Amino acid sequence: MAEHTAFSTSGEDAITRRIEVKADTTADQLAPSEFDQFYEIERTTGELIEGDYKRIALQFPDELLHDSVPIYRRLKSRIGPGRELYVLADTSYGSCCVDEVAAQHVDADAMVHYGYACMSQTSRLPVIYVFGQKEVDPQRCVDRIMDIYESNLASEEKKKPDVILLRHDVVYTHQAENILGKFKEIFDSSGIQVVYSRIPSTTKPVSMQTSTDPPTGDPHAPSQNDVKLSDNYSIIYIGDESLGLTNLLMTNASAEVYSYDPLTDTARLESSRTNKLLMRRYAVVQKARDADVFAILVGTLGVASYLPLIRHLRTLLARNRKKSYTISVGKLNPSKLANFLEIECFVLVACPENSLVESKDFLRPIVTPYELEIALQAEQSWTGRYVLSFEQLLVESGQKPSHDNAPSQEEQEEVDPDQPIFSLVTGTYRHAKRYGGDPSLEGPKNNSSAIVLRNQDNVVALKDSAAGEFLLARTYQGLEARIGEDAPSVLEQGRSGIARGYQDDHK
Repeated sequence: MAEHTAFSTSGEDAITRRIEVKADTTADQLAPSEFDQFYEIERTTGELIEGDYKRIALQFPDELLHDSVPIYRRLKSRIGPGRELYVLADTSYGSCCVDEVAAQHVDADAMVHYGYACMSQTSRLPVIYVFGQKEVDPQRCVDRIMDIYESNLASEEKKKPDVILLRHDVVYTHQAENILGKFKEIFDSSGIQVVYSRIPSTTKPVSMQTSTDPPTGDPHAPSQNDVKLSDNYSIIYIGDESLGLTNLLMTNASAEVYSYDPLTDTARLESSRTNKLLMRRYAVVQKARDADVFAILVGTLGVASYLPLIRHLRTLLARNRKKSYTISVGKLNPSKLANFLEIECFVLVACPENSLVESKDFLRPIVTPYELEIALQAEQSWTGRYVLSFEQLLVESGQKPSHDNAPSQEEQEEVDPDQPIFSLVTGTYRHAKRYGGDPSLEGPKNNSSAIVLRNQDNVVALKDSAAGEFLLARTYQGLEARIGEDAPSVLEQGRSGIARGYQDDHK
């Protein structure tokens, strides 16, 4: 008998496949007392008892998940009866964000976040942060940075900065004060001010904050509250190459950034990377300028102000006669977004750490909300300034009180859809499509229920629907309905069992 070859596999390999995760083994070789200190067990216990929290969610990134069991046992033995702990893994979006959605599934009233954190303002739950305490030698750190700093000033004959901003990865927070003190001893004698914004170990949502609570926000953003920054300032960053460092470079393109990596004991001047990063983002902005159909990607459900920002983006796109959809797909990958072929450009609403997506592997470009605002301007001008903070974007759009003299979005000149636009991507002129009715109306309310007849089979489609237009342009538009033309099939018993190995009942 000839051997039969299946057209497709059983799919068992997809279920049994192992996903390799590079675990963080920093705490694996520590003694029990050192393990407790590394993960701040006593401080965490005290915070939970003081806050009288009853249901606590413990959020771990994939690389620290192997430490979740010993941490759970240590906390459980100390918090006493009447309090429940729940371990959360496989976050809905980035692991640096607090996963408040997963915490709501267990009705948690507090969250303990372990590992790297973007420190974005939460909207519902109080959060206790446990960053870990990786080793760093403060004196060696200062020596390495000063060698690069002095050699750069000497070679370029540059003017000394007026202000030095000290920033670091959150895992070095425990040594931040020692490093700050050593830098102040050096720069104070030169008349250079060293500014440092302390990273809080606990945060509360805006609705629960009091006047005594420390401010929260992006730890990599310049601190306008501590000092009025001039154009002449430099930044010292302590940590390895990460999304946090990329964020710092993008939002401070005019400043020189000196970085020190404690893992490799090396320091370098990072500012040379900034121009290349901005050039790549500017190319993405040009692609967004040519797009008429946008999708707003929900990249977070825990960062405060994400809903007002989505509403602002919808209004902005509707005012410019662009079609917009709002999509939530969880963690992004090219396969997911490739399902939305009618979309010409995606706008990602995510925390600052996850906003910059290298879209070369994706079918369509992915831009940030700030890049979208630049793309929709009538004048194509960009000074290199870059904004990733939700709050700052909303303030500058006129949605919140602002003390800046920058024009609000309503005051900015917008693109005239009737005027041809020169595309720097294709090198030709193009006419933009117009979606929606009166551009003064906010949002697509005026056309959301309009329908038109699509063909003689009484099939209807939404008027002004970009998806409907895309479907009509396709050669294959799906199976024909053929209602009343074909006899119904006879019901037969199908397969039974689980997906990894079906059992045939007819055998």
